Amino acid sequence: MRVLIIEDEKKIADFLARGLREAAYEPVVACRGDDGLALALSEPFDICLLDLMLPGMDGQEVLRRLRSAGNTMPVLILTAKDSLSDKVSGLESGADDYLTKPFAFEELLARVRVLLRRSQGITDTLLAVGDLTMDQKRRRVERGGREIKLSNKEFALLEYLMINHDCIVTRTMIANHVWGIDFDTYTNTIDVYIRYLREKIENESSARLIHTVRGRGYCLSETAP
Repeated sequence: MRVLIIEDEKKIADFLARGLREAAYEPVVACRGDDGLALALSEPFDICLLDLMLPGMDGQEVLRRLRSAGNTMPVLILTAKDSLSDKVSGLESGADDYLTKPFAFEELLARVRVLLRRSQGITDTLLAVGDLTMDQKRRRVERGGREIKLSNKEFALLEYLMINHDCIVTRTMIANHVWGIDFDTYTNTIDVYIRYLREKIENESSARLIHTVRGRGYCLSETAP
């Protein structure tokens, strides 16, 4: 999942980007409000972490212009402003949630997951396709009751395939959501990770779930597309 961070304090921006990267998200940082708005309107992002006090354009103006342009991406405001009026103003400007500084990174991750699930229409943290299950909150994957250990990138790739189960996802879609927009789609990295997943979730006694659709991409489904 791609996360846009609009934050002018370098120490905080670096902290957020590093933590999100370790949690298998793809962060992109903008240090000015106007630069962040331009990125949000020109590139696909799944969620935005937005500071309010920014150079170039303040966070509330960024949010107002984003919503005026019809962009419905979830926005989580991160700010030192903690008064009730500030919170109400931020939410009324179109924010989806509000977190005051300082905050625990685990709480930030929890709020990000909630907003992402809500935006995707997911009301539970459990994904299931056949006998393959994923608990997004506990980051636990099982098939037929057998726990499957995955790396962060393997988990992120499987999560994206499960969210879009029964649908064909292209290499570009996978690259953007799992590796980031700058990922070189001409490498075989995606194919390698698909093979890793197949080796871990499929064996001789279980049905194939990950299907290659020649010339189009991949599909996770109980039946071949």
